[in-house]
Amino acid sequence: MRLSVAIALATAIQFVGAHYTFPQFIVNGTTSSEWEYVRITENHWSNGPIQDVTSNAFRCFELDSTSASQTNTATVRAGSTVGFKASNTMGHPGYFSAYMTPASPAANSNSAGTGNTWFKVWEWAPGWSASTGLIFDSMNINEVSFPIPASLPNGQYLIRIEQIALHIASNFGDAQFYIGCAQVNVVGGGNGSPFPTTSFPGAYTGNEPGIKLNIYALPAGYSGYTPPGPPVWHG
Repeated sequence: MRLSVAIALATAIQFVGAHYTFPQFIVNGTTSSEWEYVRITENHWSNGPIQDVTSNAFRCFELDSTSASQTNTATVRAGSTVGFKASNTMGHPGYFSAYMTPASPAANSNSAGTGNTWFKVWEWAPGWSASTGLIFDSMNINEVSFPIPASLPNGQYLIRIEQIALHIASNFGDAQFYIGCAQVNVVGGGNGSPFPTTSFPGAYTGNEPGIKLNIYALPAGYSGYTPPGPPVWHG
């Protein structure tokens, strides 16, 4: 859906209660059952966001220490398309990204992804036009998909989906983050070296211009959305 900031406020009000989770993982068009390959999240009943980027829960927003061990690991081929299906229509204007990390000792381990090992593999940022302002094409959808880099080495990984909802993000700590982590085993890969890497928490301070942003009254001289975090590694 193509939506300029001029009408975003009305849409944000309409979907103020439309929170969501990412319980279903998609591999080459096949959608899993809920929480089959995605670690069940703390908000699995409330659908509410996490807003503290410094919290340890910001990594995968797990329900508890058993979430990893109770989740299956999907086999995916490097270069294939994967995705996440949301529990509700995603009506908030914002920015999407996906990160991956090697999972040591395994994808179903609580220690997987606890270091400076995450790399960004995909993003979907708002568009920009000087005449209309920010353009949120990613609204009113219920799933997203993206490719696994073809040169990614074989092994077990976590895939972290994230949407930063910006409808009330003008003050520090007000941006809403919707997060989920799928457990995967990558096969048919290559010898790529993912970079740069970051950590969760640690990737954001919360003051980045792509996180703390009043989309209804953009700063003077604004010329387009600046994604937070590292650049995408395409492999």
